[in-house]
Amino acid sequence: MEELGVPCNICITNITCDSFRVAWDIEAKDRERVTHYFIDLNKKENKNSNKFKHKDVPTKLVAKAVPLPMTVRGHWFLSPRTEYTLAVQTACKQSDGDYLVSEWSAIVEFCTADYAKGHLSQLLKKAESAAGRLLPFSVFYHNHHKEYFDYIRDGCGSVMPTYLKDNSGSHGSPISGKLHGIFFSCNTEFNTGKAPSDSPYGRHRFEVPANVLFSGSTNLYFADFYCMYTAYHYVVLVLAPQGSEGDVFCQERLPLLDPSSNPFMTRSSAEDEEVLFHHAQDVNLEVIYSEPVDINLGYLGQISGHQLMSLSTANAKKDPSCKTCNISVGR
Repeated sequence: MEELGVPCNICITNITCDSFRVAWDIEAKDRERVTHYFIDLNKKENKNSNKFKHKDVPTKLVAKAVPLPMTVRGHWFLSPRTEYTLAVQTACKQSDGDYLVSEWSAIVEFCTADYAKGHLSQLLKKAESAAGRLLPFSVFYHNHHKEYFDYIRDGCGSVMPTYLKDNSGSHGSPISGKLHGIFFSCNTEFNTGKAPSDSPYGRHRFEVPANVLFSGSTNLYFADFYCMYTAYHYVVLVLAPQGSEGDVFCQERLPLLDPSSNPFMTRSSAEDEEVLFHHAQDVNLEVIYSEPVDINLGYLGQISGHQLMSLSTANAKKDPSCKTCNISVGR
C-alpha cells in the first residue's frame, strides 16, 4: 500500500490553560484513507531543570480522524502557562488490524495560557470557604531591610516604586510576572490586634493608614489562593485606584470584589461614619497595591521580633496536591 504523506503546516489556535485546537495539512490522496491521528505532546525541556528529577513521560494522544481543526483537552496533563512541543502522525487502519503510519511531522512549540476569569472564580469560591471570621485592622505594612528604605528616601524621592509580581502562588495566575505593584500585609495577631512582631522580609517596617491605600476610589480584586505544602493558606488581593493602569489590567483578568462585603478584606462605615477595616482571620492576606507609595504618608519603624526567613513566600511554589486550594483545571 502506498505510504502516507507527512502532515505539514501544523497550526495551533484557541489556546487556553488546559486546551487548544490543532490543524494540519494532509495530502489530497490521503484524506479518504486516514482513520486515526497520533499526537506526541510533551513539556518542553527546561535547560535549568534538575537533571536528577524524574522526567515527564511523553504523552501520545490517539484519536479517530475527525474534521480539522480538532480540540485537545486535558487537565490531567496540560498545565497553565507551560511550554509544550507537539508533533503529528496520521495513520490508516488496515484490514489485518495493523496501522500504516506516516512519518512524524516537524515539531512545533506553543505555550498554554493563564487562568481565565472563570477559573479564578472557581478558586475564589474555594478561598471563601477557608477565610474564617473577620478581625479589625487599621494599617497596611511592608517589611524590608534598612538599606531598602534608605534607598527609597535618598534615591527615589521617598516614593516606593512598583515592581513586577514574582512567580509565587498558582502557576496559572494571570498577575505573576505581569502586574506591577507593591506588596503589603494587613493581618493582625489575634491576641493583640496589632501587626505581628516577626516578619520574613526584614526588621524595618513601613506602616500606612488603611484608608490611604483602601479608599472609596480604590477597586479590590481577588487574584489567587494557594499554600506551600503547609496548613497555612494565602489569599492574594489587588488594590488598584479606579482608572489606573493596574485597574485596567485587573478589570480584564480578575474577579472584582465588593469592598464592603467579601470574606477577605472589607472597608465599611460605622453609624458614626467612622470607616472600619477588617481582614480574614484564617488566611494570610497578600495585598498588592498597584501604584507607587510615598513613605511620607505613613511611618517607619523596627519590629521587636525576628526575621523568620522560612515564612517567606517569594517565588513560592503552590502545592499541586492540596485539595483545599486547587481547582480541577491545570495546577
